[in-house]
Amino acid sequence: MTWLLILGLFFFFALNVPFAFAMLLTSIIYLLVIGDVPLVVVAQRVAVGTDAYLLLAIPFFFLAAELMNSGGIMERLVRLAQALVGHVRGGLGHVNVLSSMLFAGISGSAVADVAGLGRLELEMMRKGGYDRDMAAAITGASATIGPIIPPSIPLVLYAGIAEVSVGRLFLGGVVPGLLMAAFLMAAVYRIARRRNYPKEVRVPAAELLRAVGRSIPILVLPFIILGGILSGAFTPTEASVVAAAYALAVGALLLREIRWPSLGPILVKVGADTARLMFIIASASLFGWILAREGVPQALAAGFLAVSQEPWAVLLMINVLLFLLGCFMEPLTVMVILVPIFLPLIQQLGIDPVHFGVVVTLNLMIGLITPPVGMVMFVIIGLTNISIERFARAVLPFLGALVLVLLLVTYVPSAVLFLPDLIMGAR
Repeated sequence: MTWLLILGLFFFFALNVPFAFAMLLTSIIYLLVIGDVPLVVVAQRVAVGTDAYLLLAIPFFFLAAELMNSGGIMERLVRLAQALVGHVRGGLGHVNVLSSMLFAGISGSAVADVAGLGRLELEMMRKGGYDRDMAAAITGASATIGPIIPPSIPLVLYAGIAEVSVGRLFLGGVVPGLLMAAFLMAAVYRIARRRNYPKEVRVPAAELLRAVGRSIPILVLPFIILGGILSGAFTPTEASVVAAAYALAVGALLLREIRWPSLGPILVKVGADTARLMFIIASASLFGWILAREGVPQALAAGFLAVSQEPWAVLLMINVLLFLLGCFMEPLTVMVILVPIFLPLIQQLGIDPVHFGVVVTLNLMIGLITPPVGMVMFVIIGLTNISIERFARAVLPFLGALVLVLLLVTYVPSAVLFLPDLIMGAR
């Protein structure tokens, strides 16, 4: 009956039914057709899917990102990035990437990055003489760094599914996030030289120090989160509350950019985003349970192992599958469905689950900028009013850079595991 699940899912996708509803409807139809499972299972599995203490961190990280978006934080980060790399050829492109990397340590969300910081970056590049396609491509590609550098909402979700340490995952994302920024900046530099894009005047040392000083209250947040988790001062869930409280204190009391009346709309947006994500997790939990009942994990593992039992080959097949699915499905949906399926396989092959979690997350974040359903792509298109075809052409060099990082992180596990093993000890 697996065919019914797959066909039903793609049938609802073709009708443009939202992912969560598509999975829920397909699951209910399956249960009605087989007839030997009571429908009360729907309510039970949906409830179980969201019954995890760690998932409480998600709304608070959403809240921290929204508060930072509204609190005058972005302008300071952009000024700091401009002071650091604006003088390099293609300076505003480098500023775009570096700003996204700095904001990644606060938001943990690619969509939060592009919806908030992206507006500022696009306007800055427009005034600097960059064409809309190039500005859109850089802004979209750099936003994918957000969920890799800690804190990260997808990594929190993966930790809950795989039952691994959030602290190790957060540390594991640092080096890959830096590599993403470095490879994207290399692509920007190459294109800037070919197109003779301008560079900014190098700022005086005194102005650079002022920009650093003004950004310190913002840049310490990732260290507070990581330091608190690693020291045992608070759990990952408590860390998210600390992040939200700190963002509110900085925005409202220090920078005085957040006004109390504006908190209402912020909370409503956070509630809506959280409800949407939780509905996806709940529906995917039911769908994943049915896949497990049908023996899909065992069949998929047997199929991969029939091709090759070498870890590198299995990782390549998983990456190809995730990349293809990421072009058509929402990343967190893919994660919730497939991670439980892949975990027994990677454990059998001796692949570290922390390494695997970063690989999966990085792969799925690339899907955010690929047609036809990349979420970041659609936000960028809405902001710049360019077509999907124009965005797809412009983003290709940056997509290539991100794929190179994915391959590097996949086949050099120490790029992920070096920091966790150094700070928390090898397991």
